[in-house]
Amino acid sequence: MSWFNYFGLVAVAIILIPNIIIAIIDKGAFENRYTNKVIIVLEQIGRYGCMVFMVFNIPYTYFDFWLDSALTVYLIVNGALLVLYILGWIIFRKEQSAVKMLWLSIVPTALFLFSGIMLVSVPLIIFAIIFGIGHITTSYKNSQ
Repeated sequence: MSWFNYFGLVAVAIILIPNIIIAIIDKGAFENRYTNKVIIVLEQIGRYGCMVFMVFNIPYTYFDFWLDSALTVYLIVNGALLVLYILGWIIFRKEQSAVKMLWLSIVPTALFLFSGIMLVSVPLIIFAIIFGIGHITTSYKNSQ
């Protein structure tokens, strides 16, 4: 894979689409009631870091796929995670539950972490862990 990951760009776009639609339809949908500044900053740093490193492979920070047929595995697993993410938006569209919030935070975290591991992208793995800690915590706390 070259320095630009088209598959990663598509994955990030698919994750963003329902978020943008909800933000337009329901202006108050993303109200953040959790006020721990450290966790919120970690979430944002992780979010933007994951988006950048899903799309851009910086030389000497990633080592490309590490097994035979890795691109196929990468596409199948990421495709399944994206389907699960979209299904989560559809299934839980009317709810504001902890299950919904955890579903919509754990699935993208898994996608970013899996992608980082498959590509052996050190920055993506680090940002996915940071994102997971921040996003899952914030989502769960906001659901209570």
